Amino acid sequence: MNIILEKMISAPRIIKRIITYIVDLGIHIFAYLLSLYLTFQSLNIDLVNNDLFIHASLSIATSVLLLIILGFYRAVNRFVSFKILLVVALGCSLSCIAYYSIGKGMSASYVTGSSTVIYGSVLCILLGGSRLLVRSYFSMRFNTQKEKIVIYGAGSAGRQLATSLITGNEYYPVAFVDDDESLDGVIIQGIRVHKASNLREVIKTHSAGKVLLALPSTSRARRKFIIGRIEGSGVAVQTIPGMADIVAGKMKIDEFQDVDIEDLLGRDPVPPVKKLLDKNIANKSIMITGAGGSIGSELCRQIVQLKPSTLVLFEISEYGLYQIDKELAGYCQQHSLKVDIKPVLGSVVDKRKVEKVLQHFKVETLYHAAAYKHVPMVEHNVIEGVRNNVFGTLNTALAAIESGVQSFVLISTDKAVRPTNVMGTTKRLAELVLQGLATKNTSTCFSMVRFGNVLGSSGSVVPLFKKQIQGGGPVTVTHPDITRYFMTIPEAAQLVIQAGAMGKGGDVFVLDMGEPVKIVELAEKLILLMGLQVKSADNPNGDIEIAYSGLRPGEKLYEELLVGSNVEGTTHPRIMTANEKYLEWIDINELIKNLDSACNQYDQVRIREILLEAPTDFKPSDGISDLLWEADRNNRENVVKISEK
Repeated sequence: MNIILEKMISAPRIIKRIITYIVDLGIHIFAYLLSLYLTFQSLNIDLVNNDLFIHASLSIATSVLLLIILGFYRAVNRFVSFKILLVVALGCSLSCIAYYSIGKGMSASYVTGSSTVIYGSVLCILLGGSRLLVRSYFSMRFNTQKEKIVIYGAGSAGRQLATSLITGNEYYPVAFVDDDESLDGVIIQGIRVHKASNLREVIKTHSAGKVLLALPSTSRARRKFIIGRIEGSGVAVQTIPGMADIVAGKMKIDEFQDVDIEDLLGRDPVPPVKKLLDKNIANKSIMITGAGGSIGSELCRQIVQLKPSTLVLFEISEYGLYQIDKELAGYCQQHSLKVDIKPVLGSVVDKRKVEKVLQHFKVETLYHAAAYKHVPMVEHNVIEGVRNNVFGTLNTALAAIESGVQSFVLISTDKAVRPTNVMGTTKRLAELVLQGLATKNTSTCFSMVRFGNVLGSSGSVVPLFKKQIQGGGPVTVTHPDITRYFMTIPEAAQLVIQAGAMGKGGDVFVLDMGEPVKIVELAEKLILLMGLQVKSADNPNGDIEIAYSGLRPGEKLYEELLVGSNVEGTTHPRIMTANEKYLEWIDINELIKNLDSACNQYDQVRIREILLEAPTDFKPSDGISDLLWEADRNNRENVVKISEK
């Protein structure tokens, strides 16, 4: 039987169409004869006075013709929906009319109201039922080849997702799971709904290989709780796009995504204060240094929506500048925004260039995001780190004062607090430079916004971990106890804009980063959510191993956000202001001059001494790691060895 079915399935379309017509002809003949038999309890009808053959032929031919006109035979049997029953019902109703009308026109005594109803009913049941039977067969046949999944969420999104998956070729929904216990046992689209507390049992019973979260509008805190419930169940977890993306047509409901790291943090953004967003941006000329970087580019995206008159993109990387300029130009065109975007290649170390740009475009608000921020990279290139982070900030700030910029906002980092590396120290010095300039009572309002790691930035651990997991591991973590604060790039940029609007001069704003996260726990969660197990001494048969590579030069276990404990709240629940010690301009200026002289002489030892003497609480975790300095030292040692010989 299976061999015959397989041959029919693989037959040419014309052959399958002929078979369909033959089967339907048999159904019509059967329905016709059954209607007579059930009406008269016999088929012994006088064929001389009642031309049964002619009536049957005309009735059946008319019925088939009506079904063809109604498009009944255009539908592919394996893909028919329940809507086909409407076509069948209409076609059979019209067939009944034809059956009765032809019979009365021929004065056929065997054509009665009863026989007509029976003929139409049997015809409808058999034609419709045969289609649904074929559809069910193919559904069962293909569903065995699909991956079984459980849908978490039996709401409208879950139901739409189930419908899409049932007609697709990859996944077959075997169960719904929902937090609403009143839905327990309810059948939706042939799929049973189970209590969320029974999730693991449902996964095991149905041998499901994946859980799909159909919760597009649920808060991140709630999603974190749900994900925690799924962790360790041995299945991969994915989610459907957010409702905004679905409604906007950017993504379809069955375009699954990996669980966002934001969901693991469970941190919901706070609605922005519109007045703070608009204050320094709306209808003003804005400039962003480092516009092609992670934070700089997100600042550009959010600022362009606030409708500045001009947006100057200042960036040293040609490719980075090209990318963000192209993106913003497309966005403005799509949304009919009249923002004059100016892409400018340049370095913040070039004070004259910065000054010319600020003056030419009459910049009123400046966001200084340009910086070298990778700890090991700056450790290996100390002078460039100092030049870019300290003198770049100084030059940009002085140019802003001379050009009449109203507001200057520095993007700082938690690594500036009690730094153990050159990068953090240079950022703390940059803060001190701006605080010192603020004591001169200039017309430019300087403020700093300090926060921790942003998710998705260049060098972020999350994309690296995912790539390592997909490659079979190991996942590399520097130390089992290392912790970091995390925030999404959009939230960080939005808070930076609002914090800058609160500045009065010399302010240090600190963003509420939530709870710190252990990096190794983050790695473990990502492994589990991809349906894999962590390989360890306790679980030697696991899939992905976590390897510890050791702390990198200048890296510390725990980051801090405050130099002291003197912190106050602001009008925004996620923005605090820190009252910290600072230097008068005359003192910081002398320090900067000495640092500049040491950099010009490539005197790494003197640079280290100045950084240690500066009021930054710099406590290096390693010696000097600059690559050129190490090469020079090795050369000097070799010369000494040769001379001794």
